[in-house]
Amino acid sequence: MRANGERVYERIPHELPVGGQVGTSKTSRAGMSEGQWGRVIVEEWKNGSLGDCEKGRLGAYNEPIINNMKYILLIIILSLIPLTGFSQKEKKYIREGNKHFGKEEYENSEVSYRKALEEENNSFNALFNLGDALYKQEKYEDAAGEFNGVTQMNTDKINRAKTFHNLGNSLLKANRLEESIESYKNALRNNPDDRETKYNLAYAQDLLKQQQQQQQQQQEQDQQQKDQNQDQDKEQQQDRQEQKQEQQDKNKQQQQPPKPDQISKENAKRLLEALANDEKNIQEKIKKAKAKQQRIKTQKDW
Repeated sequence: MRANGERVYERIPHELPVGGQVGTSKTSRAGMSEGQWGRVIVEEWKNGSLGDCEKGRLGAYNEPIINNMKYILLIIILSLIPLTGFSQKEKKYIREGNKHFGKEEYENSEVSYRKALEEENNSFNALFNLGDALYKQEKYEDAAGEFNGVTQMNTDKINRAKTFHNLGNSLLKANRLEESIESYKNALRNNPDDRETKYNLAYAQDLLKQQQQQQQQQQEQDQQQKDQNQDQDKEQQQDRQEQKQEQQDKNKQQQQPPKPDQISKENAKRLLEALANDEKNIQEKIKKAKAKQQRIKTQKDW
């Protein structure tokens, strides 16, 4: 498992920038035509004297791994293309854009690449590099749109692999992980030995797996909370019904009139107390009467 924050490998812009930033030669270019310069590159490449391609610091994570042979061959192919096949202004703007890109002036590089496209709207290099410039500005959806358009162009497998690779990076950054994974797979279909793409594919698959696990946990938590809320609602509803029934019973008892032959407990108590008092009074009267008679009888005996 790769943790979030590990580097994702990216592809550098195409076309040789001003000053030989992507490739270097031991021969000075001063005063040479495009064709002459192309022949010099070919000869130096054949005898092994052509300098290594430089690494560009392009990553949001770290330096990319660059396969030198890919870019040497790209320079040779571009140098051998007849001048009639490309607009001079288009190539000028692409080089200008690459110069800005190398200085991390990505907005300016975007402007230059768009100017190149105004001269040649089907320029593979300008479209590809425009996608890179947008990516560096964190305009990932726009970058994905540009790279997706480039994948529809008729080009060789290596360039298609690079385009799908960068499309995968853009989609990854836009959190469209499943589409990103499919793009990396398309890149590997065109270049099965690309280690950087294999790395990025595994990275995206790990992220998707983590995301799915988090979503599953969140769904389970949401369901538990939903069940708890339903149970609480049922209990509260039952309590309200019981309280309502008790109130109704109480109101019914208060509204019901007492029966004629039925006396309350308080009245019954008072009656009993009254009877007890009456009986006590009667007993005292009887005692007094007996005592009086006794006195009268005694007096007569005298």
